[in-house]
Amino acid sequence: MAKEKDTSRLGDALGRVAYQGIEGAFSHMACGALCPRHAPLACRTFDEALRAVEDGVAALALIPIENTLGGRVAEIHQLLSETSLFITGEGFMPIEHHLLGIEGSRLEDVRCILSHPQALLQCRRLVSNLGVETEARLDTAGSAREVAERGEAGVAALASRLAGGIYGLQVLRERVEDKLGNTTRFVEMAREEVAVERDVACLTSLLFRTRSVPAALYKALGGFATNGVNLIRLESYVRYDSQMAEFYVEVEGSKRDEAVRRALEELQMFSERVRLLGSYAAAARGR
Repeated sequence: MAKEKDTSRLGDALGRVAYQGIEGAFSHMACGALCPRHAPLACRTFDEALRAVEDGVAALALIPIENTLGGRVAEIHQLLSETSLFITGEGFMPIEHHLLGIEGSRLEDVRCILSHPQALLQCRRLVSNLGVETEARLDTAGSAREVAERGEAGVAALASRLAGGIYGLQVLRERVEDKLGNTTRFVEMAREEVAVERDVACLTSLLFRTRSVPAALYKALGGFATNGVNLIRLESYVRYDSQMAEFYVEVEGSKRDEAVRRALEELQMFSERVRLLGSYAAAARGR
């Protein structure tokens, strides 16, 4: 059994928190809001951010897992199944997109918008209304930096106002997300599990793959229903190295709760593989 660290809050221990992107990215901003006692460590990819924690370079990684407009961040599920890290907390970050261009450019000049795929999904209405091309990049702030470096009036970026200020861009149109209240959920990941106090509302996250038998998924999930455990998320995905579907699940409660423990035992009976990602304190759901 993994050793547990004695903390139940995001950012309790001093150290560094790894994130994907560069200065001005929304993940960078989330580090300051959700892990204020940690020094942000920029990483080029999500995989590099997780490996920074696995290798002891950072104490935590802060990873976006879903967005109210763009849905789940698909590549994260693949990474969760490969990493040895645990989810130790969660937090929510309001996301406000701005269309940024070089100084002196105009909205009608824009012919191409650069940004992260999730940002482009969250601003589909703007892209459609402008009738412009889009190009995906690794992160929003990197897109802003590229626009500044290219210096072309016809190229713009979807990014934060902070990124615009850092890279010397002007706001061509503010708050361009499809719907106000746009929010991203982040999870904190660490090498050790957390020990959450028993009176704290918890979530438990896990991955599993069912056995190849009739009604395996129905039987695997039946234990949550019969034990009165509320299943709040069930997502399927297919690993790049397999043709078998795997599932990401979140339930209310801690693995130390008797009902959750019994449900997990039943899940194990009908699964080829179960990877418990951790039990952690639930953040307020005011989105």
